[in-house]
Amino acid sequence: MKRVYITTVLTCLVIMAALLCCFRLLNLTGGREHLTVGFIYDNDESTPYTYNFSLAKDKLEKEYGDRVDILTCSNVLDDEMEEPLRDLASKGCDIIFFNGYSGSVIELAPEYPDIQFCQTSYMDMSDKTVPPNYHTFKGEAFQGRYVSGIAAGMKIEQMISEGLISEDQAIVGFVAAFPTSEVISGYTAFLLGVRSVVPQAVMRVCYTQTWSSYPKEKAMAEQLIREGCVIISQHTDTIGPAIACEETPADAPVYFVGNNQSMSEVAPGTSLVTTRICWDPYVLSAVDAVMSNKTIESTLSAHIHGTDASAGFENGWVEMDDLNQQIAAPGTQEAMDNVISLFKLGYTDFVFKGDYIGVNPDDPSDTFDLRNGYKENKETSYPLFHYILSDVITIEE
Repeated sequence: MKRVYITTVLTCLVIMAALLCCFRLLNLTGGREHLTVGFIYDNDESTPYTYNFSLAKDKLEKEYGDRVDILTCSNVLDDEMEEPLRDLASKGCDIIFFNGYSGSVIELAPEYPDIQFCQTSYMDMSDKTVPPNYHTFKGEAFQGRYVSGIAAGMKIEQMISEGLISEDQAIVGFVAAFPTSEVISGYTAFLLGVRSVVPQAVMRVCYTQTWSSYPKEKAMAEQLIREGCVIISQHTDTIGPAIACEETPADAPVYFVGNNQSMSEVAPGTSLVTTRICWDPYVLSAVDAVMSNKTIESTLSAHIHGTDASAGFENGWVEMDDLNQQIAAPGTQEAMDNVISLFKLGYTDFVFKGDYIGVNPDDPSDTFDLRNGYKENKETSYPLFHYILSDVITIEE
């Protein structure tokens, strides 16, 4: 009896030891139980762009709970990136996300080979050699811009049919930060969405020369309104343009189309619809990859370009928010859904296509004939369309 007891105990110990070894082996090769995750923001959560990006951090906290520790740094200017980056690295971050445009990240990444650096795409990476632990990512924003343009076009069409404006008053205004290809691609896709409904619509663009300035953005929106624009949109980072629209007279409203964050609270009477990049899919997949000891790109449902990734409606990387049914033209949701369904099936070639000639603002001899079509985000997540459409887009001085 004693021998049986001893044998049983020894057998149990051997089994427990084997299980412990297996657990340790799996833990080493199959994943980690805990990560420290860093976020560095170019602004704070009071601005639409950073607020929208911070939603991915909130989603991460909700999904992973105490399996992750999250550290954040806000209001970090591009040329001040080095100090907060090194600080987060020294605090044990396993992966760090950035929503700024600093070139310091790619330069510093090789010093920390055990940390994954994930930056929202800020330049064409298709011909760049990058460290293996440096990654870029962005939703294919032109898709959402085009769909929001359809909502704007439907509203303009309604205003014309009701006699509120004439056909030659189908003018769209756009408050833009800088004349980068990212910005130009976005407002061009927006106008082409408008023109798919109202072919005679034209656009006027004002540049603020800054990403975030409430006074400048509001003032430029007001200028565009005085010039007769009936729809205003933006690629800047404050609520200024939305407020300018909300302050227009009730009998002559100018409607607003948002980006990154719904403006329904600050402009309930004029905010029509919002498009945004949803950062959740990338952030959650990247954290899961690091936790599972996998390469980030192997876990993504996206278009992969080396260590760069992009996707649109088909993978939930682009979304539409808060169509205001109180002011939207009848049939707007259906019209939007029809185009979104095409994007989800992988059709995108129809966006940058038509009887247009685009001119490079930096080199007038460089032109592009859109009758042949242009495929955005073909080789990189950073938008590259940088041509101004002749006769339909005017750049305000």
